[in-house]
Amino acid sequence: MQQHRARLEELLRAYGPGSKPASHGRYALIGQPETLVILERMEAVPMLLRGQWEKELEDVFLDDLKFAWGPRIRLSR
Repeated sequence: MQQHRARLEELLRAYGPGSKPASHGRYALIGQPETLVILERMEAVPMLLRGQWEKELEDVFLDDLKFAWGPRIRLSR
């Protein structure tokens, strides 16, 4: 994820712990170590990630992370 360093820094700054969106209880995954793995899966195999995610976790967490990461990610619903 070295090529995404600036994008990751912006993600943390805008949506991470201490940000206004985070203060409202949204974007709970941002700032967690597992976020890097989830973002990598969003980039590499978004449909597989969505299918597995829906079996185990609430969609809102993935949807919030997708929104914060930006429009380059396409996760169909």
